[in-house]
Amino acid sequence: MEHRRYQVLDAIRGCALVSMILYHAAWDLVNMFGVDWPWYRGFAAHVWQQSICWTFILLSGYCWALGRRQLRRGLTVFFCGAAITAVTWLFMRSNLVYCGVLTLLGASSLLLVPLAPALRRVPPRAGAAGSFLLFLLLRDVNGGFLGFEGLRVAALPAGLYQNHLTALLGFPPADFFSTDYFPLLPWSFLFLTGWFLFRLRPEGDVRELPPLPLVTAMGRHSLLLYMLHQPVIYGLLAVLFHAG
Repeated sequence: MEHRRYQVLDAIRGCALVSMILYHAAWDLVNMFGVDWPWYRGFAAHVWQQSICWTFILLSGYCWALGRRQLRRGLTVFFCGAAITAVTWLFMRSNLVYCGVLTLLGASSLLLVPLAPALRRVPPRAGAAGSFLLFLLLRDVNGGFLGFEGLRVAALPAGLYQNHLTALLGFPPADFFSTDYFPLLPWSFLFLTGWFLFRLRPEGDVRELPPLPLVTAMGRHSLLLYMLHQPVIYGLLAVLFHAG
C-alpha cells in the first residue's frame, strides 16, 4: 500500500511540475522575449500560478514525514535554492531570484526537524486548521498588512521592513526585488498545513489514479527537473525566436 501511496503523491507532484513548466514557458515568452499577452497578466493567470505553488508547498509539507533523512534533504533543497540565487545574481540581475520556492521548501524542512516533536502534541485537525488560518491571515504580510489577496485586516509597522534579511522572513524593504519570492511568512504555514494533513491521512486503501507513468516519473525526480527546466525552456525559445 505504501508503494501505491508514493505513486499517487509522485503523480500529483508530476502534474504540478508539468503545469509549472508550462507556466514558466509563458513567463519567459512575456518577460524575456517581449510577447504581448494581456491574458497572462490577468487574474486567471494569477490563479494558475497560485495553484502550482500551493500544490508544491502543501505536498512538500505532507511528504516531509515520509523521508528518512529530513535534515539532509532540507539542506539539499535549500542549497539548490541558494545556487539559483547565486546564478541569477551573477548572470541575470534583471531576473534575480532571492528567497525562491526552493529556499522556502528547504528552510521549512530544516525548521521542522527541531519543531516536529513539540508539534506532534498538537491535535492534527486543530494544527491543520490553525496553520491554514495563519497562512490566510499572513498572506499579504509581504505588502505591509495582514489579510488575504488584497483584503486588508490591519497594517503592520513599517519598521519591520528593513533589509534583505527581514525579506527572508517576509518583510521586504521598499526597494526589494525578486522574480520568485516565497519567504517564510506566510508560506511556511502552508507547508505546515501539509504536514498536519499527513497526520490526518486515511488508513485504508489508496485510490488508484489513471496510469501516468511519465508524469509519475517526473514527480519522482522533481528537484532535478526543477533545476533544469528553466535553462532548457529558455534555450528552446531562443532557438525558435532566432529561427523565426
